[in-house]
Order: sequence, then structure tokens, then C-alpha cells
Amino acid sequence: MSSGELKDGVDQASNGSHENNDHQTGRSEEAQETAQSPTGIRSSSGWDGKLRVQPRSAVLANPEALSDPEYSDPDAPPVEQIPADDDLLDDEDPDVEDIDLVHCRISSLPSLRLDRFSKLKRLCLRQNAIEDIQLPDELGQMLEELDLYDNLIKHLELGQFDKFTNLRTLDLSFNKLKHIKNLSSLTSLKELYFVQNRITKIENLESLTNLTMIELAANRIRDIEGLDHLTQLKELWLGKNKITEIKNIGHLQNLRLIDLKSNRLTSISGLKDLPNLEELYISHNAITDISPESLKNNTKLRVLDISNNRIAKLENIGHLKELEEFWASANGFADFRDVERELADKEKLETVYFEANPLQLNGPAVYRNKIRLALPQVKQIDATFVRV
Repeated sequence: MSSGELKDGVDQASNGSHENNDHQTGRSEEAQETAQSPTGIRSSSGWDGKLRVQPRSAVLANPEALSDPEYSDPDAPPVEQIPADDDLLDDEDPDVEDIDLVHCRISSLPSLRLDRFSKLKRLCLRQNAIEDIQLPDELGQMLEELDLYDNLIKHLELGQFDKFTNLRTLDLSFNKLKHIKNLSSLTSLKELYFVQNRITKIENLESLTNLTMIELAANRIRDIEGLDHLTQLKELWLGKNKITEIKNIGHLQNLRLIDLKSNRLTSISGLKDLPNLEELYISHNAITDISPESLKNNTKLRVLDISNNRIAKLENIGHLKELEEFWASANGFADFRDVERELADKEKLETVYFEANPLQLNGPAVYRNKIRLALPQVKQIDATFVRV
């Protein structure tokens, strides 16, 4: 499931995101938060933006921004362009490899005179007012990570990244982009973040064959497509879109994690050709059952999150011997015998979530004891650790 401290926009938002720095998130710090998500802090709608697995951690300061693409912070100071003679980097070592200019009201990149930093590898310009990506070509051979999370970028212009062939990580989350385009020169790119933009289609990624992770949560995507050449992909994050069917991913044999929470799925399908899948997040959909074929070939699954669906019966997961975490809150499970039948033999299972099912709602006083009797190996039931 196991991104995104998701960088600060959610400074906790995007591990927004990188297993590098801010873009990654850990388990929630509070029990209540932990109860909501197997991977970290999440909104009430079930989406965690870039908040994801350890060691990523951060705190979402303006949760309303997740549901309102036009959101602007009413308490934020007015944006002021930095005059060309106001040198924010005057005291910076010319040989510096890492520059962070977070929330500095920057709107003009040329005024920063970045060409003087010939050894720069990581540039973080998060939470500014940048509209145009005007980076000096001199940075092209050295820069490995570029963070433009939470700016005002509307377009990716032709030629903007032509010289940046060594870039490994690009974060364009929380901008105003409608299209993925003009990134073909970034052939070394490993991680690409587009959280909370206005993207409707996965496209123009053919040349990015070294991508191992792409994060497209909170956009307007309806179909899983455009991934044909991304055979190195290990993580695919598509939460909070408008996807109705899992498809066009059978060729992604290196895929270890798929996140499709908060979409419009009604069934679990399209996974039979992914035997190496280890983490599947499909909470907050409209799935009604787990059919015998749904997860038949996904025997390496370690984390399965089916919370907040409409599944009436717990069945057809008995063959998932590698399960370590099973998140199944807010479904229709009512029979403890099903829990024991499907999960009792899972020696690696440590965490289960069944709250807000009839199992818990119909007998809250005895619920935990019954789960402990059925699954003596587990160490955590919902948000509470089991006392030894």
C-alpha cells in the first residue's frame, strides 16, 4: 500500500510522497486516525492523498482542499512576486545539492538565478505561486528531484524539460493541470506525482519506461489506460477518481501495489494476471461480493483493504496465506464463523478491522473477545492492540 513530511501540502500530503523525504507517510498517530486507514491519516471520504506508507508522515492543514479543486486558503497572506533584486538565495553555498524554498511567495523562477548552483540535485518549491516552469538548462544534467507541489501551474509546455534527462522524481501535485504531456524527455524518471489536478486521461507516458511509481489520486480519470509501456511499474495510485472497472493492467508484472479507493467499482476483477501483487486498496467503492475468481491468482497479497463497501459475506480469501493486514470495516459481515473459516489459518495475520460490521454493531460488548477467539494470532483488532 503501503507514499507521503506526503510533502507538506499535506505536509502530509503528497508523500504526497517520496519514500524520499516528505512524500511518504506512516501509520496515523492517533488511534482514531489509525482506525480509518491501513496506511496513514485519511480524510472522511477514505482518501489519503499522498499519505501512505512508512516512513511517510505529515499533517493536512486544509482538508477542504481535497474536495474543492478551486480551493484557496482564505487565511493565506497575499501572494507577492519576489523582485529580481530580492535574492532569496544570496547566502546559499554555490555548491549546494539541496535547496528548499517552501511557502516563499515565489512566482518568478528566473528571479532566483538558479543557474549559479551547478551541483544542485534536489529543488523543492512547494507551496508558492509559480505558474510557469522556467528552469535554467544549466540544472539539467544534475537535478534529480523537482518538487512543485501546490503551485498555480496550468500547462506543461513543450521543451520545458528537454535538458532534465537525469530527473528521478517529479511532483506536480495540487496544481491546475488538465493534461499529462511534454514529459517525453524524462526517460530516467522513477516517480511521478499528479495528485489533485484536473486530469481526465492517463496519456503520453510511453517514453517513461523507467517509472516505478505513478500517483494520480484525486483527479477526474474514468478509465485505466495509457500504461502499456510502463512495465517497471511497482505502485499505481488512482484513488479518488471516477473509475468503474479494473482493466488494462495485466501486463504490469512488476506491480506490487494498486490503490483504487474512493472510485466507482462494483466488483473485483482484472487482477488475475498479477500474481506478484502484494497490496490492494479498494475501500470506499460499491463492491458487493468477493467472487471465487476475484483474487484467485493473487496469492502473494499481504495487505487487503475492502473497507466501506457493500460486501455481505466474507468468503473466497481463504487461499491468501500471506495476509498480514485485512481491513474490512463497514461492510455487511455478520457471522464469526466466516471470519474463522477464512482467516484462522493465516499465521502472518497481525491486523484486522471489522468495526461497523454487524459483527461489531450487534454485540459490541463481546465483539473483540469473539474476534480474539476466532483469530488468536492477531495483534491488533481495529485501532486497539491485543493485550497479551
